[in-house]
Amino acid sequence: MPAASDAVFETRLPLPDRRQGKVRDVYRVPTDLGPDQVLIVATDRLSAFDVVMPTPIPGKGRLLTEVSLGWFHFIRDLELVGDHLISTEPGDVPGLSPEDRDLLDGRMMLCRAVEVVPIECVARGYLAGSGWNEYLASGTVCGIDLPDGLARCGKLPQTIFTPATKATEGHDENIDFARACEIAGETLMERLRDLTLAIYDAAADYAAARGVILADTKFEFGHAIDFEGHPTGDLLICDEVLTPDSSRYWPAEDYESGREQASFDKQFVRNHLLELVERGAWDKEPPGPELPADIVERTMDRYREAADRLFGGL
Repeated sequence: MPAASDAVFETRLPLPDRRQGKVRDVYRVPTDLGPDQVLIVATDRLSAFDVVMPTPIPGKGRLLTEVSLGWFHFIRDLELVGDHLISTEPGDVPGLSPEDRDLLDGRMMLCRAVEVVPIECVARGYLAGSGWNEYLASGTVCGIDLPDGLARCGKLPQTIFTPATKATEGHDENIDFARACEIAGETLMERLRDLTLAIYDAAADYAAARGVILADTKFEFGHAIDFEGHPTGDLLICDEVLTPDSSRYWPAEDYESGREQASFDKQFVRNHLLELVERGAWDKEPPGPELPADIVERTMDRYREAADRLFGGL
């Protein structure tokens, strides 16, 4: 595991329009050869319960970038939809110092600019998370009626598409397909639904052959921006794809329906924080508490194991 001193908590690059998400820093990259591009930097920040923890997970950004790149190549081979990825080479980003390029190595994606469709495109093959909670309350998930008697984390009769609105702060909100059509248009949403389900099913088969269950995942899509800054008809999959931060992965050998599963993600952090909440030591509000070294190490081990299983130790 990389040393704590090697962790990248945030970046301050000499590029315009810096935006900071929970995990990634995003910049605009001006170019004279076409539309401006976008630089996405995966830091080692970790968020839980929508709060960014003050303790980074050294190497997490590089590992998640590698996983995302593996899936981008997989999706390209499916020939279903284009993507926004241009380069992962720091030398392709103009105006940076050697130190900046060293910092970006392995944790950057230089991408085409897109106008993002304001819908999270979620595919679920198993009944977990917010889907399980809604099913308990109403027998549905995002307005889709499901059979009675399904188990927690049980495999669904078929993969379902459950859209959500994209929240700038806090949690995304699950919505039904009709509401998604009102927001983004019926024709586009039908295409996004079909793409989401097709990519999920292919990725789930790939993961299953490697001893990993892909329970659910979310995708973002957008239309490429032209030289004048206007969206085109070129639909692209964008953002990160199929990482443990955007997907729910379970080890197949430990799977048993009817209970919570051990996930390849920040489960150790969440469990630790819930213990603090139960003791009254944290209230799920910023600032988050510092994370113990063993929690950081065990969390990174889970991310690394997922990468090793999926792509042979990228």
